[in-house]
Amino acid sequence: MEVIMAITQEKKNEIMKKYARHEGDTGSAEVQIAVLTADINELNDHVKEHKKDFAAQRGLMKKIGHRRNLLAYLRNTDIQRYRELIKSLGLRR
Repeated sequence: MEVIMAITQEKKNEIMKKYARHEGDTGSAEVQIAVLTADINELNDHVKEHKKDFAAQRGLMKKIGHRRNLLAYLRNTDIQRYRELIKSLGLRR
């Protein structure tokens, strides 16, 4: 049985640098949503391959819910930042 690693720390740091609003920003909504999106994409591939891994499915659904809440928060507080973020992440097809 293999352990599922969502995304590596290096990839996470890259994403944080790209979406950070200022130097050392790790907690803004944009950064959190971008990291969750990368996690969700990785987990999605895993769940497609391992259809009976219900623990991974549950984790995926929790991450999707968390991202949805963060997106709703960002949409309600700053619509311009929200629009730029979903465009750059390729969400809302």
